[in-house]
Amino acid sequence: MRALVYDGELKVREVPMPKPGPGEALIKVLSAGVCKTDVEILHGYMNYMGIPGHEFVGMVEDAPTKAYIGKRVVGEINCVCHQCHYCLMEMPRHCLNRTVLGIAGREGAFAEYLTLPEENLHLAPGSVRDDVLAFTEPVAAAFRITEQIPITTADRIVVLGDGKLGQLVAQVLWLYSKNLVCVGKHEWKMELLNRLGIATAHKSDPLERGADIVVEATGSHDGFARALELVRPEGTIILKTTTTHPTALEFSQPVVNEVKIIGSRCGPFRPALEALSMGNVEVRPMISADFDLRDAVAAMIRAQDADVLKIILHM
Repeated sequence: MRALVYDGELKVREVPMPKPGPGEALIKVLSAGVCKTDVEILHGYMNYMGIPGHEFVGMVEDAPTKAYIGKRVVGEINCVCHQCHYCLMEMPRHCLNRTVLGIAGREGAFAEYLTLPEENLHLAPGSVRDDVLAFTEPVAAAFRITEQIPITTADRIVVLGDGKLGQLVAQVLWLYSKNLVCVGKHEWKMELLNRLGIATAHKSDPLERGADIVVEATGSHDGFARALELVRPEGTIILKTTTTHPTALEFSQPVVNEVKIIGSRCGPFRPALEALSMGNVEVRPMISADFDLRDAVAAMIRAQDADVLKIILHM
């Protein structure tokens, strides 16, 4: 099969077909989204070498449960052992022995085929397009926040960052509280949210302090410092981005103000699929360009341009 492979250099190559292990399904990839994490891998994130890509929709070609065969699916990216301490504590996303699709120990979705445990699969709604379904994993990551903290209609929320993840977090949390503003620096990105009725502000604008919840989706030290400025005492900061290089953290202010700082990663697929199916989260305007797998190197380069939100690969 063809795949985009990173082994110090990035190239589309012919590689062996993956072979499903016990309990795994073989999936023909239809479309996949390029994520910031995929780009970070090129800069050393997780020291990953192999086939990147973890946001996908595909068609099941073989599976232990025959009812899955021929069905369109999306898939959770953490593949777990069910036996370690954290699995037994019902915290499988933190499995000590996990592999992660296209990120750690498991070949990813920028290929014609991939394998995943059948238990990771979710049937895709028939009414939703492939390119939209490729957003399921990052939309699920946004919904993770709603699992971690209670959100009420009275909560004042600030989302820092107008990139892909910031946009999705803003849309998801806006379903829970309309008292929300997304802070960015790109007028064209913020306009996408304005069209949905979501308030935005430029990063240089003065903002009212005392927010109940601040979501940091810039992945920068400046973003974290701004979050500390904006959150109220005993409020919550949610950290949503992963980066290759360490970021310095300021300790005194969160101690004095007793601020809760919560890391937030992968999330639930069911509400993500429902939101995409019902149109409660609108992702189509975020698609900047489509590429064929044979042009995947160009797609990865294009994904790093400032005028891009989301690149979709079609297999």
